[in-house]
Amino acid sequence: MTHATVFSIVPTPVGPLTLVGEGEALVGLYFDNAAVSASPPSEWTRDDRRLRPAAQQLAEYFAGLRTTFDLPLAPRGTAFRRAVWDELLRIPYGETTTYGALARKLGKPAAQRAVGGANHHNPISIIIPCHRVIGADGSLTGYGGLVSRKRVLLDLEARGAPTRSRDGRTPRLDGAAQLVLPEPP
Repeated sequence: MTHATVFSIVPTPVGPLTLVGEGEALVGLYFDNAAVSASPPSEWTRDDRRLRPAAQQLAEYFAGLRTTFDLPLAPRGTAFRRAVWDELLRIPYGETTTYGALARKLGKPAAQRAVGGANHHNPISIIIPCHRVIGADGSLTGYGGLVSRKRVLLDLEARGAPTRSRDGRTPRLDGAAQLVLPEPP
């Protein structure tokens, strides 16, 4: 069964992000320098309401209130790329790893470049945290969303996980920090 492809464009501290969904799943999250962001295919339909949960979770992430995402994801790629993306999802918030370490976890220690290629083709940036992969020497190696954005994301996460209030609840976004999405027509 095929599902109609929907998209939404949301403002963030790293520039506008294009969210892409099919059915109930998020299939893409692209920075504004991606071709699909500049000109979404004509067969896609803008549907801010359907992608609101993803937009809200991203707003919480950028506000420092969310360290993990709870969204159905359906990235498209080869079996190897999907295996790499699964490993990316295991990198804890605020931590980094290297291409070589990922290759070893996959049981393919010589596949560092292939891991880098899979990382580069990650269709759901930020949520599948490819920004948490750095060079063996600790350098911020290439990033499809621009290295300057990678630095912003890593700095955000370095500030730490959200703290809990005295009653044990995680703080919520206040009205001033909440992402305001356009109302669907």
